[in-house]
Amino acid sequence: MAGVFSFNNKLARRVLIYIILCSSVVSVIAVATRLYVDFTDKVAQLEQRFDNIETSYIESISTSLWDFNEALVQQQIQGIVNLPDIEFARVTTEFGNSYQVGDSAVIAEKVRNYPIVYGENEIGLLTVYASYNDIYQQLKQRGGFIVVTEIVKTFLVALCIIVVVHWLITRHIYRITNYSQRLSSETLTEELVLDGRPVQKDELDQLVDAINAMRLALKNDIVKLEEAENALIQLNGDLEIKVYQRTAELEDSNKQLQRSLDDLTLAKDQLVQSEKMASLGQLVAGVAHEVNTPLGICVTSITALKEKVDHLTHLVDSEKLTKKELTNTLSLLVEYEQIIERSLNKAVELIRGFKSVAVEQHTDPELEINLARHVYDVVNTVKTLFKRKNYQLDIEVDEDLNLVTFPSAWNQILTNFLMNSHIHGFDGREGGNIKIAFSQQEHHLVLDYQDDGKGISAEIKKHIFDPFVTTKRGQGGSGLGLNIVFNLVSSKLGGTIKCLDVEHGCAFKVIVPLAKS
Repeated sequence: MAGVFSFNNKLARRVLIYIILCSSVVSVIAVATRLYVDFTDKVAQLEQRFDNIETSYIESISTSLWDFNEALVQQQIQGIVNLPDIEFARVTTEFGNSYQVGDSAVIAEKVRNYPIVYGENEIGLLTVYASYNDIYQQLKQRGGFIVVTEIVKTFLVALCIIVVVHWLITRHIYRITNYSQRLSSETLTEELVLDGRPVQKDELDQLVDAINAMRLALKNDIVKLEEAENALIQLNGDLEIKVYQRTAELEDSNKQLQRSLDDLTLAKDQLVQSEKMASLGQLVAGVAHEVNTPLGICVTSITALKEKVDHLTHLVDSEKLTKKELTNTLSLLVEYEQIIERSLNKAVELIRGFKSVAVEQHTDPELEINLARHVYDVVNTVKTLFKRKNYQLDIEVDEDLNLVTFPSAWNQILTNFLMNSHIHGFDGREGGNIKIAFSQQEHHLVLDYQDDGKGISAEIKKHIFDPFVTTKRGQGGSGLGLNIVFNLVSSKLGGTIKCLDVEHGCAFKVIVPLAKS
């Protein structure tokens, strides 16, 4: 019996808990049903009691009231209050008299009014107040007794069931568990046997037979494994020698390959950096040439302005200044001021666009930008390199699109596209058309770039994004421009780039994930 209620007897404890829970639920439902039926009966009895008041008391009370026998009225009301569950009763007459017995502050669940009639005249009103307090108290006592009875019954039934379960099942499971825990390669010859089993086999006996069969199979498998292990040990010895030799050869090969790869990577990085610096150098030269023109105009205008100011000062000092001379001089000064202002604004705009492109060319921050303003800055800066060409640029971009991206990546992408169109697509031509279109498609930003230049041959198009692929070999072309674009799109921007098939010129489609600010 001690084993039945052992703390570690999880199965028995679980069965006991389930039995108690199920019995408790059934008992609670039974108790609730029984109490509800009793409550309904009590309420029905109370209703019957109200009906009895009407048949037994109303006529006698009406007679007493008609005879003005107040003592008898009080006695009759007291008789009503003495009935079970009746807490308060009051008689109110047509003459304003009131007779009452009981607790007037009672919280009544039922209230019944009875008109008091003598002959054909209504002479008063009887009001009776009933409470469920006595009913609740009786139900509470009865419920407590039922609950205690059910608890005792549930405990006894659970105790009997757990003892039966232990005797028929649990103790045999303990035996099987202990046997399984002790089972090892040294104890495989020991057979599992259960005590006190019936002649006819059941599920436990089938489990024992299966364990014994498994024991014999394991014993045979261990013998085979030992034989295979011996053969494997011998084979491993031969393999270790071969692996050691092959490993040494592979290490030498890997070292040579790693050195070659490091040299190629370093050379490629240097070429990429040189390509970026060359591109930046071209931008510097183009912007410097463009800035020189408005600055030269400013210098010329300032010289003329200084001469006019000196002349005006001389006239003032010599007291020969006339109104006409002053008016003409001021008009010229205003004109010079406007020329200087326009030229300086143009120079400032060129320098601002170049600064945005040049600074971000060598830094890689992820920033929030207005895409339209940024694209125009890049295009205006690159245009300085081919201002003598008659290229028509068609730019389509949403003016209100703000996004968080890598501006330096887009600088390099647009610069390489434009320079490729200029150097390769429009080689030997004075004019051409370039279209740059940015659009939103769901959560992606799409760039469609196209020109109507010479186009790209099918052989070159197959390897267009590979490094060192160029049609200007020996003429200044490095073949790294589109390889840089491919790496920026795929690695930095996390997008894709394709070279499209078009009838005239070349076209590229860039799709990158869009992150709005």
